[in-house]
Amino acid sequence: MKRFALVSALMVSICSPAFADDALKAAINGAQRTPENITRDVYRHPDETLRFFGIRPDMKVVELAPGAGWYTEILAPYLRNDGLMIATASDPASDNEQSKRGYQRFKQRLDARPAVFDKVTIGVFEPPRNIHFAANNSVDMVLTFRNIHNWIANSNGSVKAVFQSAFDALKPGGVFGIVEHRLPENKEQDDRASSGYVHETYVVQMAQSVGFKLVGKSEINANPKDHADHEGGVWALPPTYANKDNNKAAYQAIGESDRMTLKFIKP
Repeated sequence: MKRFALVSALMVSICSPAFADDALKAAINGAQRTPENITRDVYRHPDETLRFFGIRPDMKVVELAPGAGWYTEILAPYLRNDGLMIATASDPASDNEQSKRGYQRFKQRLDARPAVFDKVTIGVFEPPRNIHFAANNSVDMVLTFRNIHNWIANSNGSVKAVFQSAFDALKPGGVFGIVEHRLPENKEQDDRASSGYVHETYVVQMAQSVGFKLVGKSEINANPKDHADHEGGVWALPPTYANKDNNKAAYQAIGESDRMTLKFIKP
C-alpha cells in the first residue's frame, strides 16, 4: 500500500505540468474564442506567454484592466473548474457616469456568455485611489497586458498605485506578469508615454520600488521589425491602424508591436 501511495504521488508530480499544459492548450484552442482574437495569436503567443509566467489551472489569478477580454476569453475557461479568475473593472457604485458605463459594458460582455464567464469574479479597479480587487496576500498571480502606458498617461500616480496593489494582493511567492509595448532605451519616454511605448527599465524599476523581485525576462513577444518610431505611436500598427490607409502596407509588414514580457515575484 505504501509503495502504491508513493508511486501515485510521484505520478502526480510528474504529470501535473503536462496536465496544466494540456488544459491551457484546450482553452486556447477552445470553441469559446472569437475568430478575430484567434488571428492575433501569432503576435500575442498566449500559450508561451502564460506558461512563461508559470500559470496553473488551480491558481487564483487577477487580470488587471482586461479591456475587451482577449486574454479573459482564455483565462476564464482555463481557471473555471479548479481555480478562480478575478477580472477588474470600474466601480459600479462610482459617482462618475463614465465609470458606471464602463462597468456595465464589461458586465454585459461577461453575462452574454455564461458558459465561459459565469465563474469570473469582478474586482473594483479605478487607479490610483479605488483599487479593491482582492484581499491582501490572497492571490497566486496578477497579470496585465499592454496597459502600463495607459496608467502613465493618467499622470496621477496610477502606475505606482497599481503596482503596489498587485504586490499587496499577491501571496508571498506570487507572480506579477507583465506584457507591455517596449520603447528602445535610446528613445525618449515622455511623462505621459504618449507613443504607447514604455522603457523596460522604467517598468523594472517601478516594480522593484514596491518590493517585487525580477525573476525572468522573455523575448516571446518581441518584434525586431518594430522600431517604435511611427506617426501616431503604437496605434499606427495593427490591429488599430490609427493612420488608416496611410502606409498601411508597411504597418502590416511590421505586424503588432515589439513587447517586453517580464516576470516578477513577491518575496
